[in-house]
Parts: sequence; structure tokens; C-alpha cells
Amino acid sequence: MLCVEELIDLEPFQQLPKERLQWVCDRAQTLELAPGDILAHEGEPGCGLFILVRGKVNVTRRSEGIEIPVGQHEAPSFFGEIPVLTGEPAPVTMRALTTCNLYRLKGEDFRKLLHECRDFERMVFRIMQSRVRGLESFIRGREKMAALGTLAAGLAHELNNPAAALVRTFGEMPAAILELQRMNLVYGQRNVDEAHTQHWLRVRDRGYDAILNNQLDPVTLSDREAVLLDWLEDYGVKQAWKLAEPLAEGGVEVETLDQLMERWRNDNTELREMGLHWLSLSFEVMSMIKHGLRGAERISELVQAMKSYTYLDQGTQQEIDIHQGLEDTLRLFVHKLKCGVQVQRNYDRNLPKILAYGSELNQVWTNLIDNAIDAMDGKGLLEITTSHCDRFAHIEIVDSGSGIPPEIQTRIFEPFFTTKAVGHGSGLGLETVRRIVENRHYGTLSFKSQPGRTCFSTCLPLT
Repeated sequence: MLCVEELIDLEPFQQLPKERLQWVCDRAQTLELAPGDILAHEGEPGCGLFILVRGKVNVTRRSEGIEIPVGQHEAPSFFGEIPVLTGEPAPVTMRALTTCNLYRLKGEDFRKLLHECRDFERMVFRIMQSRVRGLESFIRGREKMAALGTLAAGLAHELNNPAAALVRTFGEMPAAILELQRMNLVYGQRNVDEAHTQHWLRVRDRGYDAILNNQLDPVTLSDREAVLLDWLEDYGVKQAWKLAEPLAEGGVEVETLDQLMERWRNDNTELREMGLHWLSLSFEVMSMIKHGLRGAERISELVQAMKSYTYLDQGTQQEIDIHQGLEDTLRLFVHKLKCGVQVQRNYDRNLPKILAYGSELNQVWTNLIDNAIDAMDGKGLLEITTSHCDRFAHIEIVDSGSGIPPEIQTRIFEPFFTTKAVGHGSGLGLETVRRIVENRHYGTLSFKSQPGRTCFSTCLPLT
């Protein structure tokens, strides 16, 4: 049984008269935990105030499926007051680190004590406030890391394709260039007249231009490839299909091949086909360069988007282009968007820049867009609209998801409130959005939601 001497080791209980201390001792239920035993599970309803008189209790919170240590309670201490006083599920899991002796006071008895003694109540709420702030600070840090991890994973995914294309291109190019040099040498040894050589070069240069400027649509390209394949097989080229595609991409006509190859049809050396291989390989090398350049540009674009997103090498406040911030955020979410989300942009191109905390504002777009994608389960329409009037910039982010149930709409900005499963939502995303918009930028944040359309409206001062 709990005794008064153990109870007054805890500072708040020193404010209670002796008869109330004895009242607590009479109602306290004895508990004993072995190392590893769980006292309370995150997400479950609160089950009273716990008074620890011997041992240590570990406190953890789930994040992305992993138990993350938050802190410890060491005797003498009390805990469990947050779910009792807020009516919310337990925000953490508590597990015995050592053999523990503790007592449980029912929630209604604990609340009765608070109402009867103001000094006791004041000290308990001060301790609870400190704990909530500590937990909130920890979760904010974890949420930022989780958001960064999500963006980093998406960025790595998007960088992988162009990087792989570059590696493949540079791996294949040396052998192709060496073969072109060998064919040039063989051709040069025949002392062919200048006019014929210039004809080949003109065809090659026109092909380069066609490849670099995408002059042929896919249907025309496919039809031309089929015609060229027939011609090459009639000419007697082995594995003609390897040459047909690059020649078609270069815009080569059958009539052109007839003109170029007329003098070589009866040649009994490799020159009978070498011109065809030379032209085809030249176009392949140009295609490699083109695709490698696109890959390098894509990598540069992603790196620039990430740098712009985080506002590296810039001061705390800058003149911000809202559209640039939205686009940078969308680029970093492209791995989620391309699976079935259509993005519709309704931008006011006359929207002026605003003075803002750039990286914080991008956290707003990140949370709102990520929530919108989740609400649509990865498939639907995401609309982003910007406008300005009365010295304010207005940004609306609309999704076609299932909507926010009416019974929880008044609570979605509350700290720690989340509709996601335990370990998959901190409940601080929208609270962070509101804090950044309202406290840091003196703007307003509102929303309207119904099935099929949820709109979050952000209003920011232009000056």
C-alpha cells in the first residue's frame, strides 16, 4: 500500500493536506512491473495517474514503424496526467526498464484532487505543460527529419533514372566512337571523290538536326522504320533491324539510300555495307549525346530545385516567388504525383514576390500537398490556384479526395490530433502549417471540405 511518506517525495503532493494524502493512499492501486513489461500503449485511452516509487520507466513513441525513445521516468515521479486531463489517447508507450513498484490513481480521483487544491493544480499543470512542450519539440524534430527523408527518397528515386542513363551512355560511347574512326579510315583509303563524300555528310547532318529537334512524330517514325527495314533486308544487310531504327530517327528516306549506295552495290569489300553502318552508328551516337544531355539537365534541375526549396546560402528572410516555391515542392514530389495524380495549375502570373521565410513557407506547401496526395490515395486531381487582391496573396490547394469528416473538422489544427494510424502521423503537420502561416508570416489559414473536394486557403501579406 502507498504510504504518505512516499507520496510527499513528489513536490506537487506537498501542497495537499495530510487527510487528502491519506485519501490518495487509500485509493491507489498497487502495481508491480518486471523489466520489459508495458504499462501503457501509445494510442490507447488513458487509465489513470501513475506514481512511481521504485525503478525506471522508458518512454517511446512510434515513428514510421520504429519505436523512438522520448525519455525516461525515474522514481520518485508521477506521470499519465496528459491523457487523463485532455481525454486524448496516450501519446507515448511506457515500458519498465527495471523492476518497478508503482501505484495507479483513477482518473476521476486525480481530477477531484485538482479541483480541490489550486496550488496542487497549478504545479501539476506547470509540469504537464513542460512535458507537452518537450514532447512537441521532439516530434517536430522527428517530423522534419521524416519529411526530409521522404523528400530525399523521392529525390534519390528521380535522380536514379537520369544518372543510370548517363552511366549507360558514357559506357557505350567509347566503343561507338572508335568504330566510327575505323570506318572513316577505311573509307578514306579508297580516295572517294569529294562530291560523294559531301552527299554522305549532308545526309548525316540533316539526321543530326532531326534527332536533336524531334522532327518526327512516333507514328511517322514507326512507318518509316518498317519501310527502311524492308529496303535493308533486300539489300542483304544482316541484322537489318539494328540499323532501321536509328536511320528512321535520322529522317533517312529509301530514295536517299538508293542514291548513296548505288556505287557500292557491286563492291566485294566491307564498303558494300559500311556506309549504312556508319550512318546508323553516327545517329546512335548523337542519340546517346541527346539522352545523356537530357539526363544531366534533369539532374541539374532536381539539384537546383532542392537548393531553391531549402533556400541554401540565403538570409533568413528573402523576397520569395511563391510560384517557384510551389514548383520546387512539386518537383520533389514527382515520384508520388506520376502514379496517378493530375496537377492543374491556375497561377496568377502578375502575383508579386513577398518577403518571407522561404524554407518555412516551403514546409507549408510540403505538408498541404503531401496531405492532399494522401487524401486522394495517390490518384485524383490536385489543383493549385494563386491570386492577389487587397495587398494579400491567396494560395489555394485543392484535392479531389474523400474529404475531412465533419465531426473532426474543428480539431484538425490541434497539436497531436491525427486520423492516421499510430506511428504514421504525428498530428503536428497542420499545426505546423498554421503556426508558420499565422505566427511567422501574419497570414491566415482556412479550409472547406466535402467529399470530392477539400480546399486549403492560405492568405499571406504582400508587404
